[in-house]
Amino acid sequence: MSSLLERAEKGELVLVTNALVMAEIVWTLDSYYHLAKPDIEEKLLAVLNTPGLEVVDSEVVLQAVVHYVEKNVDFIDAYNAAWMPRQGLTSAYTFDRKHFSRFEGITVIIPEVVHA
Repeated sequence: MSSLLERAEKGELVLVTNALVMAEIVWTLDSYYHLAKPDIEEKLLAVLNTPGLEVVDSEVVLQAVVHYVEKNVDFIDAYNAAWMPRQGLTSAYTFDRKHFSRFEGITVIIPEVVHA
């Protein structure tokens, strides 16, 4: 009996995953296995290029991987920065000025803190 991966590689079926799974992979490789960002990038690119596997919004995930390494930011910040232009968004309301200021074309707006 063929495994699902073997069947997907043969084109008999398509396996589908999403950006949250990719983020979980990054988190696990970083926090548990303590891999360097270039090593994590290599593994994510391997997942993105797995025959028979479709990653929803793979273009955004791919850009996020590049940002993650080149901008030295958290993967979720990298993903949001890659997602924003595709939505026509140019401003980020965030307390994370450090990371978001590394992205060209994104204006960082720090939210007001209202004390009760």
